[in-house]
Amino acid sequence: MSKTNLGRFFEDYSVGQVIRHAVPRTVSGGERALYHALYPARHALYSSDEFARASGLPESPIDDLAAFHVVFGKTVPDISLNAVANLGYAEGRFLKPVYPGDTLRSESEVIGLKQNSNGKTGVVYVRTNGVNQRDETVLSYVRWVMVRKRDMDAPAPEAVVPELAKTVDHDDLVLPDGLDFSDYNFVLAGEPHRWADYNIGEVIDHVDGVTLEDAEHMQATRLWQNTAKVHFDATVRPDGQRLIYGGHIISLARTLSFNGLANAQIIAGINAGAHANPAFAGDTIKAWSEVLDKEDTAAPGVGALRLRLVATKDGSVGELKGEDGKYLPGVLLDLDYWVLVPT
Repeated sequence: MSKTNLGRFFEDYSVGQVIRHAVPRTVSGGERALYHALYPARHALYSSDEFARASGLPESPIDDLAAFHVVFGKTVPDISLNAVANLGYAEGRFLKPVYPGDTLRSESEVIGLKQNSNGKTGVVYVRTNGVNQRDETVLSYVRWVMVRKRDMDAPAPEAVVPELAKTVDHDDLVLPDGLDFSDYNFVLAGEPHRWADYNIGEVIDHVDGVTLEDAEHMQATRLWQNTAKVHFDATVRPDGQRLIYGGHIISLARTLSFNGLANAQIIAGINAGAHANPAFAGDTIKAWSEVLDKEDTAAPGVGALRLRLVATKDGSVGELKGEDGKYLPGVLLDLDYWVLVPT
Protein backbone atom coordinates (compact mmCIF):
# COMPACT_ATOMS: atom_id res chain seq x y z
CA MET A 1 0.00 0.00 0.00
CA SER A 2 1.43 3.38 -1.01
CA LYS A 3 2.39 5.74 1.78
CA THR A 4 2.53 8.78 -0.49
CA ASN A 5 -0.23 11.33 -0.79
CA LEU A 6 -1.67 12.25 -4.18
CA GLY A 7 -3.78 15.00 -2.63
CA ARG A 8 -7.54 15.44 -2.60
CA PHE A 9 -9.54 15.58 -5.80
CA PHE A 10 -12.91 17.27 -6.29
CA GLU A 11 -14.94 14.19 -5.36
CA ASP A 12 -13.07 13.91 -2.02
CA TYR A 13 -14.74 17.03 -0.58
CA SER A 14 -18.09 17.39 1.14
CA VAL A 15 -19.87 20.46 2.46
CA GLY A 16 -19.30 20.83 6.20
CA GLN A 17 -16.01 18.93 6.11
CA VAL A 18 -13.41 20.41 8.49
CA ILE A 19 -9.74 19.99 7.62
CA ARG A 20 -6.98 20.68 10.15
CA HIS A 21 -3.88 21.32 8.11
CA ALA A 22 -0.48 19.89 8.97
CA VAL A 23 2.86 21.49 9.85
CA PRO A 24 2.46 24.54 12.13
CA ARG A 25 5.06 27.21 11.47
CA THR A 26 6.90 29.50 13.85
CA VAL A 27 7.65 32.78 12.10
CA SER A 28 10.75 34.87 12.73
CA GLY A 29 12.64 37.87 11.51
CA GLY A 30 13.87 35.61 8.72
CA GLU A 31 10.35 35.69 7.23
CA ARG A 32 10.51 39.48 7.16
CA ALA A 33 13.98 39.56 5.58
CA LEU A 34 13.05 37.10 2.85
CA TYR A 35 9.72 38.80 2.19
CA HIS A 36 11.40 42.18 1.86
CA ALA A 37 14.09 40.73 -0.39
CA LEU A 38 11.61 39.06 -2.72
CA TYR A 39 9.26 41.95 -3.37
CA PRO A 40 10.77 44.27 -1.77
CA ALA A 41 8.25 45.47 0.79
CA ARG A 42 9.07 48.77 2.50
CA HIS A 43 6.09 50.04 4.48
CA ALA A 44 7.61 51.62 7.60
CA LEU A 45 5.41 49.89 10.18
CA TYR A 46 6.71 46.49 9.01
CA SER A 47 10.31 47.63 8.61
CA SER A 48 11.06 49.32 11.93
CA ASP A 49 10.38 48.30 15.53
CA GLU A 50 10.78 51.92 16.57
CA PHE A 51 8.24 53.15 14.01
CA ALA A 52 5.82 50.45 15.18
CA ARG A 53 6.29 51.42 18.83
CA ALA A 54 5.64 55.07 17.96
CA SER A 55 2.37 53.83 16.42
CA GLY A 56 1.29 52.08 19.64
CA LEU A 57 2.42 48.52 18.84
CA PRO A 58 4.92 46.55 20.95
CA GLU A 59 7.21 45.88 17.95
CA SER A 60 7.08 45.60 14.18
CA PRO A 61 4.71 42.81 13.10
CA ILE A 62 5.31 40.40 10.26
CA ASP A 63 3.84 41.88 7.04
CA ASP A 64 0.11 41.15 6.79
CA LEU A 65 0.53 39.38 3.46
CA ALA A 66 3.48 37.34 4.76
CA ALA A 67 1.20 36.05 7.53
CA PHE A 68 -1.52 35.43 4.92
CA HIS A 69 0.91 33.42 2.78
CA VAL A 70 2.00 31.29 5.74
CA VAL A 71 -1.62 30.46 6.61
CA PHE A 72 -2.50 29.92 2.94
CA GLY A 73 0.51 27.67 2.34
CA LYS A 74 -0.58 25.27 5.10
CA THR A 75 -3.85 24.68 3.23
CA VAL A 76 -2.41 23.82 -0.17
CA PRO A 77 -1.67 20.08 0.33
CA ASP A 78 -5.29 19.55 1.40
CA ILE A 79 -7.16 22.07 -0.75
CA SER A 80 -5.29 22.92 -3.92
CA LEU A 81 -2.60 20.32 -4.56
CA ASN A 82 -4.58 19.21 -7.62
CA ALA A 83 -5.89 22.66 -8.46
CA VAL A 84 -6.18 24.08 -11.93
CA ALA A 85 -6.37 27.62 -10.54
CA ASN A 86 -7.11 29.57 -7.38
CA LEU A 87 -10.08 31.71 -8.39
CA GLY A 88 -10.98 34.26 -5.75
CA TYR A 89 -11.29 35.55 -2.19
CA ALA A 90 -13.94 37.10 0.05
CA GLU A 91 -14.73 37.97 3.67
CA GLY A 92 -11.07 38.34 4.62
CA ARG A 93 -10.29 39.91 7.99
CA PHE A 94 -6.93 40.42 9.69
CA LEU A 95 -7.80 40.02 13.35
CA LYS A 96 -4.49 40.19 15.21
CA PRO A 97 -0.95 41.20 14.24
CA VAL A 98 1.52 38.35 13.86
CA TYR A 99 4.86 38.94 15.59
CA PRO A 100 8.19 37.12 15.32
CA GLY A 101 8.00 34.08 17.56
CA ASP A 102 4.32 33.38 16.89
CA THR A 103 3.40 29.90 15.67
CA LEU A 104 0.66 29.68 13.06
CA ARG A 105 -1.51 26.79 11.99
CA SER A 106 -4.50 26.62 9.65
CA GLU A 107 -7.97 25.08 9.71
CA SER A 108 -10.49 25.07 6.84
CA GLU A 109 -14.17 24.23 6.46
CA VAL A 110 -15.67 23.30 3.10
CA ILE A 111 -18.63 25.65 2.63
CA GLY A 112 -19.51 25.02 -1.02
CA LEU A 113 -19.09 22.69 -4.01
CA LYS A 114 -20.04 22.99 -7.66
CA GLN A 115 -18.98 20.67 -10.45
CA ASN A 116 -18.13 22.37 -13.75
CA SER A 117 -20.08 21.57 -16.90
CA ASN A 118 -17.08 19.79 -18.46
CA GLY A 119 -17.31 17.08 -15.79
CA LYS A 120 -13.52 17.16 -15.37
CA THR A 121 -13.22 19.77 -12.63
CA GLY A 122 -15.20 21.45 -9.89
CA VAL A 123 -15.03 24.50 -7.66
CA VAL A 124 -14.41 24.03 -3.93
CA TYR A 125 -15.23 26.88 -1.52
CA VAL A 126 -13.45 26.92 1.86
CA ARG A 127 -13.30 29.22 4.86
CA THR A 128 -9.81 29.17 6.36
CA ASN A 129 -8.74 30.42 9.79
CA GLY A 130 -5.13 31.07 10.76
CA VAL A 131 -4.61 30.40 14.47
CA ASN A 132 -1.65 31.25 16.70
CA GLN A 133 -0.11 29.37 19.64
CA ARG A 134 -2.63 30.96 22.03
CA ASP A 135 -5.54 29.58 19.97
CA GLU A 136 -6.34 33.12 18.80
CA THR A 137 -7.59 33.51 15.25
CA VAL A 138 -5.21 35.96 13.57
CA LEU A 139 -6.91 36.01 10.17
CA SER A 140 -9.89 34.48 8.39
CA TYR A 141 -10.88 34.38 4.74
CA VAL A 142 -12.90 32.51 2.14
CA ARG A 143 -11.39 31.31 -1.11
CA TRP A 144 -12.59 29.19 -3.98
CA VAL A 145 -10.42 26.99 -6.15
CA MET A 146 -10.94 24.88 -9.27
CA VAL A 147 -9.86 21.29 -8.57
CA ARG A 148 -9.45 18.32 -10.92
CA LYS A 149 -11.56 15.18 -10.59
CA ARG A 150 -9.84 11.85 -10.14
CA ASP A 151 -12.73 9.84 -11.64
CA MET A 152 -14.54 11.51 -14.53
CA ASP A 153 -17.50 9.18 -13.92
CA ALA A 154 -17.91 10.15 -10.27
CA PRO A 155 -21.37 11.67 -9.79
CA ALA A 156 -21.60 15.41 -9.33
CA PRO A 157 -22.42 16.50 -5.78
CA GLU A 158 -25.42 18.69 -5.10
CA ALA A 159 -24.31 22.19 -6.04
CA VAL A 160 -23.89 24.46 -3.01
CA VAL A 161 -22.63 27.97 -3.73
CA PRO A 162 -22.29 30.01 -0.52
CA GLU A 163 -23.69 33.52 -0.29
CA LEU A 164 -20.71 35.71 0.47
CA ALA A 165 -20.69 39.34 1.54
CA LYS A 166 -19.64 41.70 -1.24
CA THR A 167 -17.60 43.71 1.25
CA VAL A 168 -16.37 43.50 4.82
CA ASP A 169 -18.33 46.21 6.62
CA HIS A 170 -15.97 48.84 8.00
CA ASP A 171 -17.54 48.35 11.45
CA ASP A 172 -16.34 44.73 11.33
CA LEU A 173 -12.71 45.66 10.77
CA VAL A 174 -10.51 44.81 13.75
CA LEU A 175 -7.78 47.33 14.57
CA PRO A 176 -4.62 46.23 16.40
CA ASP A 177 -4.74 46.93 20.14
CA GLY A 178 -3.10 50.25 20.95
CA LEU A 179 -2.82 51.48 17.36
CA ASP A 180 -2.33 55.26 17.40
CA PHE A 181 -1.24 57.40 14.46
CA SER A 182 -1.53 60.72 16.35
CA ASP A 183 2.24 61.29 16.18
CA TYR A 184 2.76 59.61 12.81
CA ASN A 185 6.10 60.46 11.18
CA PHE A 186 5.39 61.14 7.50
CA VAL A 187 9.06 61.80 6.74
CA LEU A 188 10.15 58.37 7.93
CA ALA A 189 7.16 56.75 6.24
CA GLY A 190 8.24 58.15 2.87
CA GLU A 191 5.27 60.20 1.66
CA PRO A 192 3.15 63.11 2.96
CA HIS A 193 -0.23 61.80 1.77
CA ARG A 194 -2.75 61.23 4.55
CA TRP A 195 -6.32 59.86 4.66
CA ALA A 196 -7.81 63.28 3.98
CA ASP A 197 -5.77 63.63 0.78
CA TYR A 198 -7.43 60.69 -0.98
CA ASN A 199 -10.73 61.11 -2.82
CA ILE A 200 -13.31 58.45 -3.69
CA GLY A 201 -12.96 57.62 -7.38
CA GLU A 202 -9.32 58.70 -7.53
CA VAL A 203 -7.07 56.44 -9.63
CA ILE A 204 -3.38 56.15 -8.75
CA ASP A 205 -0.83 54.86 -11.27
CA HIS A 206 1.95 53.25 -9.24
CA VAL A 207 4.36 53.72 -12.17
CA ASP A 208 6.98 51.07 -11.40
CA GLY A 209 7.17 47.55 -12.84
CA VAL A 210 8.74 44.17 -12.08
CA THR A 211 9.51 41.44 -14.63
CA LEU A 212 8.66 37.99 -13.28
CA GLU A 213 11.29 35.28 -13.02
CA ASP A 214 10.66 31.61 -12.28
CA ALA A 215 13.50 31.46 -9.74
CA GLU A 216 12.08 34.24 -7.54
CA HIS A 217 8.54 32.95 -7.80
CA MET A 218 9.54 29.41 -6.85
CA GLN A 219 11.65 30.64 -3.94
CA ALA A 220 8.66 32.61 -2.65
CA THR A 221 6.30 29.69 -3.11
CA ARG A 222 8.67 27.35 -1.28
CA LEU A 223 9.06 29.92 1.49
CA TRP A 224 5.33 29.64 2.19
CA GLN A 225 5.50 25.81 1.86
CA ASN A 226 2.98 25.98 -0.98
CA THR A 227 3.24 22.61 -2.73
CA ALA A 228 0.74 23.11 -5.59
CA LYS A 229 2.08 21.18 -8.59
CA VAL A 230 1.29 23.85 -11.17
CA HIS A 231 3.89 26.17 -9.63
CA PHE A 232 6.83 23.75 -9.87
CA ASP A 233 6.22 20.90 -12.33
CA ALA A 234 6.30 22.08 -15.95
CA THR A 235 4.70 18.81 -17.09
CA VAL A 236 1.43 19.45 -15.23
CA ARG A 237 0.18 22.12 -17.63
CA PRO A 238 -0.29 21.34 -21.34
CA ASP A 239 1.61 24.52 -22.28
CA GLY A 240 4.67 23.36 -20.30
CA GLN A 241 4.80 26.56 -18.22
CA ARG A 242 4.95 26.94 -14.47
CA LEU A 243 2.05 29.04 -13.23
CA ILE A 244 3.07 31.97 -11.02
CA TYR A 245 1.49 31.66 -7.56
CA GLY A 246 -1.34 34.20 -7.28
CA GLY A 247 -0.14 35.30 -3.86
CA HIS A 248 3.16 36.28 -5.44
CA ILE A 249 1.26 38.66 -7.71
CA ILE A 250 -0.70 40.07 -4.75
CA SER A 251 2.51 40.83 -2.84
CA LEU A 252 4.22 42.34 -5.87
CA ALA A 253 1.22 44.59 -6.56
CA ARG A 254 0.98 45.64 -2.91
CA THR A 255 4.69 46.48 -2.90
CA LEU A 256 4.43 48.46 -6.14
CA SER A 257 1.55 50.42 -4.57
CA PHE A 258 4.00 51.95 -2.07
CA ASN A 259 4.60 54.63 -4.71
CA GLY A 260 1.45 56.65 -4.00
CA LEU A 261 0.23 54.68 -0.98
CA ALA A 262 3.28 54.57 1.31
CA ASN A 263 1.07 55.42 4.29
CA ALA A 264 -1.40 52.58 3.65
CA GLN A 265 0.33 50.77 6.47
CA ILE A 266 -1.99 47.98 7.62
CA ILE A 267 -4.24 45.66 5.64
CA ALA A 268 -7.39 45.21 7.71
CA GLY A 269 -9.71 43.32 5.37
CA ILE A 270 -10.08 41.68 1.97
CA ASN A 271 -13.49 42.36 0.45
CA ALA A 272 -13.05 40.47 -2.80
CA GLY A 273 -10.30 39.24 -5.03
CA ALA A 274 -9.88 37.55 -8.37
CA HIS A 275 -6.89 36.17 -10.23
CA ALA A 276 -8.23 37.34 -13.56
CA ASN A 277 -5.62 35.78 -15.87
CA PRO A 278 -2.57 33.56 -15.40
CA ALA A 279 0.93 35.00 -15.06
CA PHE A 280 4.18 33.42 -16.23
CA ALA A 281 7.89 34.18 -16.11
CA GLY A 282 8.74 37.00 -18.47
CA ASP A 283 5.56 38.98 -17.80
CA THR A 284 6.18 42.50 -16.48
CA ILE A 285 3.86 43.43 -13.63
CA LYS A 286 2.62 46.95 -13.05
CA ALA A 287 -0.15 48.15 -10.74
CA TRP A 288 -2.75 50.85 -10.21
CA SER A 289 -5.25 51.57 -7.45
CA GLU A 290 -8.68 53.13 -7.23
CA VAL A 291 -10.07 54.65 -4.03
CA LEU A 292 -13.49 53.05 -3.50
CA ASP A 293 -14.49 54.33 -0.05
CA LYS A 294 -13.30 56.16 3.09
CA GLU A 295 -14.32 55.62 6.71
CA ASP A 296 -13.33 56.89 10.13
CA THR A 297 -12.16 54.49 12.82
CA ALA A 298 -12.18 54.58 16.61
CA ALA A 299 -8.37 54.55 16.83
CA PRO A 300 -6.63 57.92 17.33
CA GLY A 301 -5.38 59.39 14.05
CA VAL A 302 -6.39 56.32 12.04
CA GLY A 303 -8.68 56.25 9.01
CA ALA A 304 -9.69 53.40 6.69
CA LEU A 305 -9.45 53.44 2.92
CA ARG A 306 -11.16 50.89 0.73
CA LEU A 307 -8.97 50.35 -2.32
CA ARG A 308 -9.10 48.39 -5.55
CA LEU A 309 -5.60 47.14 -6.38
CA VAL A 310 -5.14 45.98 -9.97
CA ALA A 311 -2.06 44.22 -11.33
CA THR A 312 -1.55 44.12 -15.09
CA LYS A 313 0.96 42.65 -17.52
CA ASP A 314 0.34 45.23 -20.24
CA GLY A 315 0.82 48.43 -18.26
CA SER A 316 -2.75 49.64 -18.76
CA VAL A 317 -4.24 51.95 -16.11
CA GLY A 318 -7.92 52.37 -15.25
CA GLU A 319 -9.15 49.62 -17.57
CA LEU A 320 -10.48 46.42 -16.05
CA LYS A 321 -13.19 44.68 -18.07
CA GLY A 322 -14.40 44.68 -21.67
CA GLU A 323 -17.90 45.29 -22.99
CA ASP A 324 -18.67 41.60 -22.44
CA GLY A 325 -18.07 42.03 -18.69
CA LYS A 326 -15.00 39.78 -18.73
CA TYR A 327 -11.59 40.82 -17.48
CA LEU A 328 -9.29 42.19 -20.15
CA PRO A 329 -6.44 39.79 -21.03
CA GLY A 330 -3.82 42.13 -19.58
CA VAL A 331 -5.40 42.13 -16.11
CA LEU A 332 -3.87 39.65 -13.64
CA LEU A 333 -5.30 40.67 -10.27
CA ASP A 334 -8.36 42.57 -9.07
CA LEU A 335 -8.18 42.95 -5.28
CA ASP A 336 -10.68 44.97 -3.21
CA TYR A 337 -9.32 45.57 0.30
CA TRP A 338 -9.29 47.85 3.35
CA VAL A 339 -6.14 49.58 4.63
CA LEU A 340 -5.47 51.73 7.69
CA VAL A 341 -3.81 55.11 7.11
CA PRO A 342 -3.01 58.21 9.20
CA THR A 343 -5.63 60.93 9.12
